[in-house]
Amino acid sequence: MNETAMDRQAVSAEYEHARHTFHDLLDAATKTDLARPTRGTRWTNEQLLWHMLFGYMVVRVLLVLARVFGRLPRSTSRVFARALNAATVPFHWVNYVGPCGAVKVFGPRRTGAAFDRVIDSLHRRLAVESDADLARGMHYPVRWDPFFQDFMTLADIYRYPTQHFDFHRRQLTLNGELS
Repeated sequence: MNETAMDRQAVSAEYEHARHTFHDLLDAATKTDLARPTRGTRWTNEQLLWHMLFGYMVVRVLLVLARVFGRLPRSTSRVFARALNAATVPFHWVNYVGPCGAVKVFGPRRTGAAFDRVIDSLHRRLAVESDADLARGMHYPVRWDPFFQDFMTLADIYRYPTQHFDFHRRQLTLNGELS
């Protein structure tokens, strides 16, 4: 369990940096840029940008799960994480096709607005979390994401989306080169 106090201002600053970076990337991207393949994924830049947004969106669900499982015996979340790890193949398929369809519905303008809404939501939630709640946690399916740890506290979960964002940002090929 994460025993150190969480620096909420640092996490909020990371969120704001990601927000500005996301908008800068979207604003500078042409249709050709967005349609270009990325490095190391099967997605286009537009699809990967949406996946980067989704990394923040999923945190809201992860926080609910951690609050529930954090009040139960740890063995309960360990069993849940094992079941999710067993479903890794279908998860990766859904994780891939989701952005492929989402960009057809959202488009760059709506994706940017959605990013703002989710960042604002995470700021509000983080501001009211108690230290006791930030220390609660659960086991996670480590095969689903390289940034999932076996056990993560709510504080760890609040930090997760920016790690995910920064990792994928390096895979973008906007303007024909790594962003």
